[in-house]
Amino acid sequence: MKIIKKLISSQLRINMISGMVATLINIVTLVIAYPIYLHFLGYEQYGVWLILSAILGFAQIGNLGIGQAVMKLVAEEHGHGDLKSAQQYMTSAIVILLISGFVVLAIIIFFKALIIELFNLSEENAKMAIWLLPYIACLSVYVFIVQAVNAILAGLGRMDLANYSQMCGRFVTVIIATILLSLDMGIKALLISSITSNVLIHAMSFAIIRRIAPVRIGRLHNISLLRMRRLLFFGSRVLGGTLLSLLLNPFNKLMISRYASVASIPIYEIAYSASMQIRGLVEAGIRALIPEVSRIGVDLTEQAKARIREIHRRCFSLIMCFALPAYTVLFLTVPFLLQIWLGNRLTESLPMILRIALVSSLLSLTCVPAYYILMGIGKVRHCFINHAILGGTNVLLVLTFAWINNGLTLAEVFISNTVGTLFSTIYVIRQKRKAIDQTVSSVNTSPVPTNEVSVYHREASVTSSCL
Repeated sequence: MKIIKKLISSQLRINMISGMVATLINIVTLVIAYPIYLHFLGYEQYGVWLILSAILGFAQIGNLGIGQAVMKLVAEEHGHGDLKSAQQYMTSAIVILLISGFVVLAIIIFFKALIIELFNLSEENAKMAIWLLPYIACLSVYVFIVQAVNAILAGLGRMDLANYSQMCGRFVTVIIATILLSLDMGIKALLISSITSNVLIHAMSFAIIRRIAPVRIGRLHNISLLRMRRLLFFGSRVLGGTLLSLLLNPFNKLMISRYASVASIPIYEIAYSASMQIRGLVEAGIRALIPEVSRIGVDLTEQAKARIREIHRRCFSLIMCFALPAYTVLFLTVPFLLQIWLGNRLTESLPMILRIALVSSLLSLTCVPAYYILMGIGKVRHCFINHAILGGTNVLLVLTFAWINNGLTLAEVFISNTVGTLFSTIYVIRQKRKAIDQTVSSVNTSPVPTNEVSVYHREASVTSSCL
C-alpha cells in the first residue's frame, strides 16, 4: 500500500482502497455463488437466467452515460459549495433516467417474443424467459435510478461508501438467492434477490447522501433544462464507449447460444466473470484517480505533465507488484483451483477457457492507467476508439469463426476477445503518450454547442474535475 499512500491524498487513498476491498469481497461472493446456483439450477436453467441478464445489459444503453456525468458535475458543484446547483443536477439526472427507462421498458415488452427468439431456446426455456422478461424490463428501469443515486454519493466525495453499499448489495443477493433456491423457487429466486439487493443499495446510498448534505432530490423545482443539457452533453461523450462495452458480452452470449448451446453460456460466464473480477481488484482502485488527473490536467503545463507521468508510473508499478504475480499463480493453478471450487460439476473445457480469459484480462489491465488518464484530461474520444477496436475485432473474428466452421467454440470466442484486447491496449497506451506531449488540454478545446458556449465557459472556471 506504500505506492498508493505516496500517490494520493488521504480521502482519495481511502476511495482507492475501498474499491479494491469491495472488488475482493465481490470475487469471494462470486466464488460462493456459482456452485450454489449450478447446484440448484443446473447449467441449462442458469444459462436462461444469464440470457435474461444479458438483456438487462442491453437495457443499460438507456443510461445515456448519465451515471458518470452526474458524478462529475455533482462533484464540481459540491466542491465549490454550490448545493443548489448540485441538487438541480441530481433531480435532473433522475428525471432523464425515468424518461429513458420507460422507453427501454416499452421496447423490451413490445419486442419480447422477438428478443427471446434470437437466443434459439427450447420451447420450455423460451416460455420461462418470456414470462420473466417483463419483470427484468422493470428491474432495468429501477437499476438506472439506483446507479444514479450511487453515482451521486461518489460525486459527493464518498466513493468508498458507494463501493461498500454495492458490496453489501451483492452479498445480500447471494444470501437471499440461496434461501429461495433451497425452497425450490427456481429462476424466480434470482429475480427476487436482484430486486432486493438494488432496493438495499438505493436505500443505503440515499440515507448516506442525506447525512452528508441536506439535499432534496425529489423536489420538482430542482428540475433544470440547463442542467439536463449539460448532463446529456457530458454523458454523450462516454455513451459511445459504454455502449460498445455493454453490447460485446451479450453479443458473445448470443453467438454461443445460436452456434454452440445454451449450456455453454454458464461456462463462458464463469471464465469471463472470474477473469474480469481479478482484473477489477486492481482496476477499481485506479479508477478513483480520475478526479486527481482531471484537477491537475485542466492546463497541461510542464509541471502537470510531470505529475501525470508520475501517476502513470506509480499505477503501472501497482499493477506489476499486485497483478502480475497473482495472474501467474492463477494461470498455473487453474485446474486445481477449479476442481476444488466446482468439484464434479467442473467441465473439461473450463480450465483452458479460463486461462485464455486470464491472458485477455491481464492485457486489458496494463492499459487501465493510460485509459483513465485519457478520461481525466478530456480525451474521451480515444476511450471510445479503444472500445471500438476491441469490440470490432471481437465481432469480426467471432463471425469469421462461425462462418468458416459453421459453428463456434468457447475457445474461439475468447481468442477473438484476446486479439481485440491486444490491439486496443496498444492503441490506448500510444494515445496516452501523445496526449501528454500536447501543450493544450482537450478540456479547453472540447466542442460545445454554440448556444451553450457562454454557460460552459462561465461554469468551466470553477471546474475542478473531469469525467
